[in-house]
Amino acid sequence: MTIVAGKVALVTGAGAGIGRATALKFAQEGAKVVVSDVNVKGGEETTAMITKNGSEAIFVKADVSMAKDVENLILKTVQTFGRLDCACNNAGIEGKIAPLADQPDNNYDAIMGVNAKGTFLCLKAEISQMLKNDGGAIVNLASVAGLVGFAGLSPYVASKHAVNGLTKNAALEYGKQGIRVNSVCPGGIETRMLDSLAEQSTAGAQSAHQMMDPLHPIGHIGTPDEVAELIVWLCSERASFVTGANIPVDGGFVAQ
Repeated sequence: MTIVAGKVALVTGAGAGIGRATALKFAQEGAKVVVSDVNVKGGEETTAMITKNGSEAIFVKADVSMAKDVENLILKTVQTFGRLDCACNNAGIEGKIAPLADQPDNNYDAIMGVNAKGTFLCLKAEISQMLKNDGGAIVNLASVAGLVGFAGLSPYVASKHAVNGLTKNAALEYGKQGIRVNSVCPGGIETRMLDSLAEQSTAGAQSAHQMMDPLHPIGHIGTPDEVAELIVWLCSERASFVTGANIPVDGGFVAQ
């Protein structure tokens, strides 16, 4: 039995990677899906992959750091499908690797704008809508960098700690109104973002697998599909007693 059958699910940053895998998983599990990204090509490709398999989906371009874009995203969702039941706030950027004292101010501003403010704006709009339809479930994409520090990534680490804090607060504030909010904290995952970090760290001398596989006790990095499985489960009734959690999906990384 599909676990989110009949639900309406929104996924930001769904043009590639974890976002795309999550959008596809929602559709596979019976949801109608709103695919959102700043990357029109990637977002439309994800939408086409869903509709090709017979599920319902639309694409809405949105920059989550802009309140008007986020408000329009929720408006288009409700205009098309009538409600919002599930949301995955996945959109995020990694920025530049450098020690804190060498970090450009605009790098910090850009990362916090998308990762932290973007999650905040999405939560505001999603919760406001979910209060109108008797609740819902939201999953924010944090990172193991929201649980521990990473040298060279201070703005990213700060942004993902902020995502985990927002998750806890939203869960506390809206639990009695039927809205559950959790975050997932991936370790190394096969994505463009991890490739970018590997390229910056090693100047191309090592691939993401070569750099990151040994750092995970399980022996390898993960796949977007493995993260998507947890996200969709958290949005289903099977996770009805789970809220306010920051859950690692990291092959044992933060257990070390």
